[in-house]
Amino acid sequence: MTWRKSSFSGPGETNDCVELATAGGEIRLRESDAPADILTTTPGRLGTFIRAVKAGTLDRLGR
Repeated sequence: MTWRKSSFSGPGETNDCVELATAGGEIRLRESDAPADILTTTPGRLGTFIRAVKAGTLDRLGR
């Protein structure tokens, strides 16, 4: 599996960031500082999550 680093993380290996990979029609996400912890989702569900974040729908979840 080939992991891709976020373009917002900057150069070098010391920058902690989100990484993505695809496998079998699924998307896998991990933090570079905790590579053993992997979240698996589908493209549709990830798209729904990203749209909700951009719209601010999740801003008040913990309040």
